[in-house]
Amino acid sequence: MDVERSSLCNCVVNFLLEENYLLSAFELLHELLDDGRDNQAIRLKQFFSDPTHFPPDQISRFNSLRVADPQSLFEEKESLEEKLAVREYELRLAQEDILNLKSELLKKTESNVEESTGLNAVTNANNGPVVQPLKRDDISFSDLGPLKDNERLDINCAVKEYLLLAGYRLTAMTFYEEVTDQNLDVWENSSACVPDALRHYYYQFLSSTAEAAEEKIAMQRQNESLLKETNRLKSNGQSLIKSKEISEAQVIALTRSLEVLQKDIKDKKKMNVFQVQGLKKTLESERKNLNDCRAEITSLKMHIEGSRSGKIIFATNSALVQANGDIIDLSEEVDMLKAKTSESVKREEGNEGEIDEVEESQVNDNASSLVVGSLADIVTSDSVIMEKHLSSDTTSISEKVPEDLLTSLSEIGFAVSENLYKDNGKPSPDSDSLIIKSDILNAELNTEKMGVGTIQILSDALPKIVPYVLINHREELLPLIMCAIERHPDGATRDSLTHTLFNLIKRPDEKQRRIIMDACVTLAKSVGELRTETELLPQCWEQVNHMYEERRLLVAQSCGELAEFVRPEIRDSLILSIVQQLIEDSATVVREAAAHNLALLLALFPNTDKYFKVEEMMFQLVCDPSGVVGETTMKDLIPALLNWGNKLDHILQVLLSHVVGSVQRCPPLSGVEGSVESHLHLLGERERWNVDVLLRLLAALLSFVHQKAVETCPFSSLDSTRISLSLLEQYAGEDMEWPAFDWLHIECFPTLIQLSSLLPQKEDNLRNRVTKFLLAVAELFGEAYLTHIMLPVFSVAVGENADFKFFPFKAQSKIRGLRPQSIVAQRLATMCVLPLLLAGILGHPSKREHLMEYLRNLLIQNAAQDSQSAKHEIIGCVRFICTYEENHNIIFNILWEMIASSDVNLQINAANILKVIVPYVDAKVASAHVLPALVTLGSDQNLNVKYASIDAFGAIAQHFKNEMIVDKIRIQMDAFLEDGSHEATIAVVRALLVAVPHTTDKLRDYLMSKIFHFTASASPSDITRRRERANAFCESIRALDATDLPASSVRDFLLPAIQNLLKDSDALDPAHKEALEIILKERSGGAFDAISKVMGAHLGIASSVSSFFGERKKESGDSPSEAVVSPKAAAQPPVEDTRFRRIMRGGFSDMLRGRNKSSEEVQPSE
Repeated sequence: MDVERSSLCNCVVNFLLEENYLLSAFELLHELLDDGRDNQAIRLKQFFSDPTHFPPDQISRFNSLRVADPQSLFEEKESLEEKLAVREYELRLAQEDILNLKSELLKKTESNVEESTGLNAVTNANNGPVVQPLKRDDISFSDLGPLKDNERLDINCAVKEYLLLAGYRLTAMTFYEEVTDQNLDVWENSSACVPDALRHYYYQFLSSTAEAAEEKIAMQRQNESLLKETNRLKSNGQSLIKSKEISEAQVIALTRSLEVLQKDIKDKKKMNVFQVQGLKKTLESERKNLNDCRAEITSLKMHIEGSRSGKIIFATNSALVQANGDIIDLSEEVDMLKAKTSESVKREEGNEGEIDEVEESQVNDNASSLVVGSLADIVTSDSVIMEKHLSSDTTSISEKVPEDLLTSLSEIGFAVSENLYKDNGKPSPDSDSLIIKSDILNAELNTEKMGVGTIQILSDALPKIVPYVLINHREELLPLIMCAIERHPDGATRDSLTHTLFNLIKRPDEKQRRIIMDACVTLAKSVGELRTETELLPQCWEQVNHMYEERRLLVAQSCGELAEFVRPEIRDSLILSIVQQLIEDSATVVREAAAHNLALLLALFPNTDKYFKVEEMMFQLVCDPSGVVGETTMKDLIPALLNWGNKLDHILQVLLSHVVGSVQRCPPLSGVEGSVESHLHLLGERERWNVDVLLRLLAALLSFVHQKAVETCPFSSLDSTRISLSLLEQYAGEDMEWPAFDWLHIECFPTLIQLSSLLPQKEDNLRNRVTKFLLAVAELFGEAYLTHIMLPVFSVAVGENADFKFFPFKAQSKIRGLRPQSIVAQRLATMCVLPLLLAGILGHPSKREHLMEYLRNLLIQNAAQDSQSAKHEIIGCVRFICTYEENHNIIFNILWEMIASSDVNLQINAANILKVIVPYVDAKVASAHVLPALVTLGSDQNLNVKYASIDAFGAIAQHFKNEMIVDKIRIQMDAFLEDGSHEATIAVVRALLVAVPHTTDKLRDYLMSKIFHFTASASPSDITRRRERANAFCESIRALDATDLPASSVRDFLLPAIQNLLKDSDALDPAHKEALEIILKERSGGAFDAISKVMGAHLGIASSVSSFFGERKKESGDSPSEAVVSPKAAAQPPVEDTRFRRIMRGGFSDMLRGRNKSSEEVQPSE
């Protein structure tokens, strides 16, 4: 019974929490605790103690509210208990009966479960029956779907009944009050309304299986879905019936109209037959009249030839006049026949073929009978001309004939009489020309019929001809291909020919692409928009993924040039999709062509709906890895995008976010939180390129920003493109909106300051981009803007005070927010923002004096107050402004002041500055300014100043190979080594070590000779100094070994120095020793074994080779032997060596020691 009771309680707890009846659940918790049933109250305790559901601050706030007095509640409870005391006895009896019924029902249930599941219930003597529950994973609450209203009512009534029967009266009361949307007193009579319903539900659940439950749920869902589908099908059927009735009515109406039309057509056919018969009769009569006229003219001719007197001629002329009158009457009758024929053509379109056949037969008969006559006979030729005119008149029934085809027969008659009289009976040449013209007219009538056949033949032959034509001459076939595409009636044949056009040349060059593209444009003009979209554009789409870039380039060119000849809605959908795919192409030339043609395409777009998509494509093209694509985008696409979209503000906003975001996505230099390096980011090659091109884009857009600022200026005092002081006073004093002007100093400059604060010091190229942008802003907007707007912004950003007199009040708070607020922020400002202030603001030509004064204060007057790290950062700033040659004179003037000062720190700073600016000066400046300054510092009595200048000499040796400069460096190094101090020796060797890979052979020989001299001399007794010397010498020897050394230098200096170093094994690092032995072996060839044995025997140690295979001898306590003297005799030549091999050998010892040495690389500039 305990198991049953706890299971029912858990069901109630789950239901109350799932339905969010929290008050009822809270009352149930207290009643369970009062009854001592802590095990069943664990879940409720966890729920109400969870701070995520009931925050402590909310509970404390609710506790502060006034609540009812507990004493009064207790009294009310006692009064209610007294009222219910009468019924307690009845309830006990009822409960005993219920318990008996429960036990009997439980037994029956257990027997049923055992029979159905096959002993799934196991009886335990202590715990009672334990029923194996269904898997909760099989059926979850979410699988059953949301509760329906009737289901919720049944469960609520069952829970209420359970709470009353279990004695949880307060919980039942709270539950009754909390369920406000249902009346729990009225439980409708249904299958779920049974006594002790919750227990029945529980037993029914236990007696069922997961498969049965799932099947039942599936059936219910299927029934619901089928019911919905049935309703939908009924509604669809009704709509179909209605549409069927409408369609039948339309079919009946169309059938009737078709019958009427067919009857009309039959009537017209009958009328046309009668008309054709009448026309045949008319033609026969006219032919007879023509034959009569011809006979009469022939008789007149015979009279003319037989008579020579004037009377006969006069009679002939009178006969001709009469004949001419007959001809005029005949022409009038022909005109009337033509009019009747044209009217009949309008009424009978269906019988054109029959009429054509009749008329063609008549014309052929007339022509054959007339051509038989002699062409030399003038009258006969005239009759032929007349008859051809008549035949052309008759054929005009079905074909279009020019109006001037009929010539006045009366004029022909008079012309005949005049020609006869003029030529004295000889044939006239004009008659032959008239016959030729008539033949041309007949040929033109047959051209149209012959054209279709010719096009068909051409279309069939072209695909067979093209492969056998030389590639360089295939463009000569373009007119034929275009003609066939334009005129062929079959769409499939046109598609095949269009495919041939695009594939005419396998890999067309620029000239051939231009020819093909011109042909496509001409074809698009001829065929119209519809055929361009359905025939030309699909060919473009097929070539997008072609393996040859020349073909994809042809597609890119066609997108911009064919867009003019398609509908506007196609331009920003299909063609734009093609261009979008082309900008992802792997070939640079294709992406460049896509950028150019996208610029041409934008002007043809009907609207700006696709603006943001095009803008995204533009940024993708700008950041393209190829510089050519970016240049084309900035040159062509950017202006076109601005003219089309007119959204300069949005482009600038996205541009600035892209610039900062590209840097912020890179990892920081250091993971130490709170350090300066943790705020700087290490840029990859791709990110550095993106930031660089975006800054170039920002500089390209500056002219548009300036133009917009001038155009939108709300003040009338703007007389030119420069910003004057009076205009700035109005801007600060009057509260007027000028967003295009505000953007620069409120959005752009703070973003550039933020960007610079994220870049390490070595990113000089990006800082140069920002600097050039600032100088361009100053040049466009004028000196007043530079002095009163730009200078205060960047002065505040580096932590200095500034005058905000010319800023509006609303902008001053944001500008003041740029001031660094912490020590780390101040260091970042000095390291990253101060170079922009010096080079981009004070570096303007109008601010030279201000720059010199600022640097003097920074390097001389405030030097004593700066810490060591601040000095290093300031030196980095000075190095950056020296990248601009125009600032060199200012720097050297201040450096000479620092060198002439008696302050040691200033002199050391001057030496350090000279060292870092060496890469940015030429040989002339180095000889005229840098070397004299360093010589002055090197002759100073203070050792720190002297040693600081040694490093600067090494930097000069690293960057210049001028013989005069190298000689000066050698002389100065000798001066440093004269005192023989250990510190000077180490400083000179390390300074020249840096220059070894880049300097001349003379300086390398000088360094080798000095190392040999130092190794041959007595070593200091202090082991620390000996090790420091040995490390410096070994590093120099390894650096020298990685260069091309002459054999004499190797023999005279390098090998003896190595042998001297190997004698003092205590001072050598093991890695250095191993590297020196390898160098000695490879440089000396086979002599290394003998040298090792001699040295081992002399020193009492084993050679490096024998130490790997034989037993190592004990080291003797003898002092090192005398140094090896440089051999002057001819030594054995060294084995063949390579520079790569020596470089690899130089890093071998680092690999053995597990140490990675990273030295700062400085690019040489001469």
